[in-house]
Amino acid sequence: MKLVYGVKDKPKFGQLIVFALQQLLAIMAATIAVPAIIGNGMSSVAALFGAGVGTIVYLLFTKFKSPVFLGSSFAFLGSMGAAFAGAASTAVGYLGLIIGAILAGLVYVIIAIIVKFVGVNWLNKLMPAVVIGPTVAIIGLSLAGNAVGDLQKAAFNPEASVYVCLACGLITLIVTMLCSVYGKPKGMLKMIPFVIGILAGYVACLIFTLIGKSSGNAALMVLDIDSFVKGLIPDGVVSIKTFFAVPEFTFLTALGGFSEITGEYIGTIAVAYVPVAFVVFAEHVADHKNISSIIETDLLEEPGLHRTLLGDGIGSMAGAFFGGCPNTTYGESIGCVAISGNASIVTILTTAIMAIVIAFLNPFAVFLASIPNCVMGGVCMALYGFIAVSGLKMVQKVDLEDNRNLFVVSVILIAGIGGLSVSFGKVTITTIACALILGIITNVILNLKKDNK
Repeated sequence: MKLVYGVKDKPKFGQLIVFALQQLLAIMAATIAVPAIIGNGMSSVAALFGAGVGTIVYLLFTKFKSPVFLGSSFAFLGSMGAAFAGAASTAVGYLGLIIGAILAGLVYVIIAIIVKFVGVNWLNKLMPAVVIGPTVAIIGLSLAGNAVGDLQKAAFNPEASVYVCLACGLITLIVTMLCSVYGKPKGMLKMIPFVIGILAGYVACLIFTLIGKSSGNAALMVLDIDSFVKGLIPDGVVSIKTFFAVPEFTFLTALGGFSEITGEYIGTIAVAYVPVAFVVFAEHVADHKNISSIIETDLLEEPGLHRTLLGDGIGSMAGAFFGGCPNTTYGESIGCVAISGNASIVTILTTAIMAIVIAFLNPFAVFLASIPNCVMGGVCMALYGFIAVSGLKMVQKVDLEDNRNLFVVSVILIAGIGGLSVSFGKVTITTIACALILGIITNVILNLKKDNK
């Protein structure tokens, strides 16, 4: 689609705040989910703060030319789990999170240095459109199960009716679609469909929940009002904590782990984190190829893959220092850019600042955390779908009458949709990475000898 705001454009202040909120809503669910999955007292708002800091670092390294938000990486879930499993104490585990992120970030730094000296032509030959296109599509399609799963549930209440959740999620999706399609060009409805859709879905959830509470019907309760009120007033009375709260930053707990750390533990962390960094590198390239096609500028050439890698790697270190989670470029952010037509770097920067500020603002953080799964599922159906479609658009330029190309695309799609993944001990090669690696191998084998079809 044609961009309404290009990379260098600056929306008006009022619009900018709403656009940034939309980006924040798009990335928030996944960003705060990682620390929630890991547990061990990890703070979701600290992870959000770390994502904001990491994104600013990324923007600085990319000379404010790549409109992508960095958020908590799911690829490192196993690595983070290993950091706690092998730790002598919680403090050591938190220190392990930071050390692991530094080691993973150093992998990116090393690759960036290599790319700086040898260029990216080799990468374009290794990963042409016939490989990258279906891989990008798989990034979106691999998340489809998450969107559909969220669409049908309210996590806090196992008794919530699937049909009520589905109704609220579909209301969110339909309102989002109507705003995006029928909104006036350059109008606010068309520019912030996610914000309006989420608010519509939230209101629907609130109505169903209030009816359920008044009638005693738990099946209708899809919004956790009790937790919302408790989170809004932590101590039961209005105080400074009601409005402001300092996140539990990872480095604060990690300081107590230095005296207990051992060389064997650091080796365990290295084995858990470093191989995964090479896997995430493949996803990094695919994401940047995707956003490049949307903004019609090859980011691997300008500002350059070495800069995007440095931004991602150093941004991951910074993010883990505060929130414990290594960061990565987010497909949800790219999907938001594609649907809204807003690629403004100023919007991404404002989103990062907003994430940092919100980590300290208790009411706003509580509200964001209270958005039901089914509502986010409705939004993500559109977001993930757009990622998949943007990948398929890349394939449009590929000659699928040539069996070479047909086999490459087929292998990637089936491996990706089928969920192929391989584990070696604590290291897991993700579905996306497996699909990409198989695609590269297939493409190389079938193009060893050029001849007529």
